[in-house]
Amino acid sequence: MNRCLPSPATLPRSLPRRFQRLFAAALLAALGALPTLPAAAQPDPSVLPTVRSFPATALRGRMTVTAPPEIVMDGKPDRLSPGARIRDAQNQLVMSAPAVGQPLLVNYLRDSAGLVHQVWVLNREEAALRRPNSAPTLLDALFGWNANTGPVDDGKTPFDQLPVYGADPRR
Repeated sequence: MNRCLPSPATLPRSLPRRFQRLFAAALLAALGALPTLPAAAQPDPSVLPTVRSFPATALRGRMTVTAPPEIVMDGKPDRLSPGARIRDAQNQLVMSAPAVGQPLLVNYLRDSAGLVHQVWVLNREEAALRRPNSAPTLLDALFGWNANTGPVDDGKTPFDQLPVYGADPRR
């Protein structure tokens, strides 16, 4: 094992002068482009959508954070899941502590344990859109709009009259 430094005669020669100039010019051009990179990464606020797209299974409700992770959802005590994500009206992640005591109109998802896992605080445009589980309006009550016309199982349907899923429909 050679532990001695090599002699200057064995060192490779440096790059020719023209390659050094070319390398310096390329380096200066790259450094000149750096100030424009952060500006290009910022989204233009006039192009941002005002209405976010939510999952089809997202529910609508009124949430009030009482003492994190304890919340009140639609007047009933509920709980945020560990690692719950709350996004404000600008779609930025926020912590639950600053929202203590504020009633918020939200869309939310539950996890497999039934805890509230994802929450989106709604802006005006999003709040004006109807969700399938939104509270009925006066017109809904008068004319039966948005009525659930699908089959309803009240728990008293005999087993032999329940729909068979995945079976041949000609049966």
